[in-house]
Amino acid sequence: MAKVSKTRVELRDPETNYHKISLVELEKLAPQFDWGTYFHALELTAGQLSAIDCKQPEFVSAVSKLTHDVPLDAWKSYLRWHLVHAASPYLSQPFVEENFRFYRHVLTGAKEDRPRWKRVLDEVDANLGEALGQLYVEKTFPPSAKQRALAMVDDLKAALRGKIEALDWMGDETKKQALLKLSALGVKIGYPDKWRDYSKLEIKRQSYILNVFAGQMFEMKRHLARIGKPVDPAEWGMTPQTVNAYYNPNRNEIVFPAGILQPPFFFQDADDAVNYGGIGAVIGHEMTHGFDDRGRHFDAQGNLRDWWTPEDAKRFLERGSKIVRQFDSYVAIDSLHVNGRLTEGENIADLGGVKIALSALESALKRHTVDQREKKIDNLTQEQRFFLSWAQIWRINIRSEYLRLALTVDPHSPAPFRVNGPLSNLPEFAKAFGISQSSRMIRPENERVQIW
Repeated sequence: MAKVSKTRVELRDPETNYHKISLVELEKLAPQFDWGTYFHALELTAGQLSAIDCKQPEFVSAVSKLTHDVPLDAWKSYLRWHLVHAASPYLSQPFVEENFRFYRHVLTGAKEDRPRWKRVLDEVDANLGEALGQLYVEKTFPPSAKQRALAMVDDLKAALRGKIEALDWMGDETKKQALLKLSALGVKIGYPDKWRDYSKLEIKRQSYILNVFAGQMFEMKRHLARIGKPVDPAEWGMTPQTVNAYYNPNRNEIVFPAGILQPPFFFQDADDAVNYGGIGAVIGHEMTHGFDDRGRHFDAQGNLRDWWTPEDAKRFLERGSKIVRQFDSYVAIDSLHVNGRLTEGENIADLGGVKIALSALESALKRHTVDQREKKIDNLTQEQRFFLSWAQIWRINIRSEYLRLALTVDPHSPAPFRVNGPLSNLPEFAKAFGISQSSRMIRPENERVQIW
């Protein structure tokens, strides 16, 4: 199965990983697999399966053949192992310890497991996330914080609009479509307008693992019940307490849970320079994902559609290859380099996010008096505080074992390169700190990356 699986770089291409077929076509593609029994077990009818996205047909076909060629006892052992592996964090201590030994100690270098109460809280988050989120929002995210975040989004959208309009490498036809996509961009801040109903999820005084399985079954049935129904535009893909954010290309929307709208990303009472350098650059990052090497394949309505002229697509790819070369050159540990192709989308988004946020900060500062604009805090200018805030949100301690793993599987570059990589392309950064053009922190002018 591993040999017929696509690489992580290959999985980044939305065009080659979308294959809409019928149930009949699926059965022809993978005839050795008993699809009728499989879908019956999921309680799905043929009427609900009029269209199926068979993302990687080669893999599905190969696995179908394996179900016939590999002895049944081997499949039983394989599936039994997967069941034990999935259950091990919720079983008795020997299972927990063995699961930790390999997946946390060997792979990431962790010396000891997290306290049990924290691991259990993770399961509450995973299975009752929005119920927990209501309590979290009440304590941490007042309406004033949401309004300030929304105001920043407006500034950032205006900044990105200005940059698209000023692009010298994009023609008018493509530029028009890009501006339409930006105008249609949805924004979700803090928490859902309607909370999820968990009334049918039954948690009992029974073993821990059975309650975990009950939560997982509830979530699986919730997803299966959506088949054949219109997409719910109000649904969230993260819980409010999650310290993360995302861009959804199929919805053309950016989403920022209350969990990331906290220090060090967002300070409700801090000055603009700190917030635009922190959460502002993250908001710009998610916006730019709509126009990175993957997001650019989706239109304003979230459809997988090519809205680029061939000439503009070629120019985009040329600029994208430049950022790939930049990050390919970074050595993260020993002789291991960053994978510029795997991390291309995130690197484009980081560069775009910082540029958009800096432009938005300049617009925001115009609303202040001259004295306020020139005011220093801790002897740092507005621009210096902006760039330091960007650096501070990526402060992290990371073990060498985890870094090696991340270089293989993570589409994000390691934190030092997320900070220094984009900034080395910005003359504004060099000017803010008076950095010499010969410094390693400033890329030669002919090598600087400029996309959005």
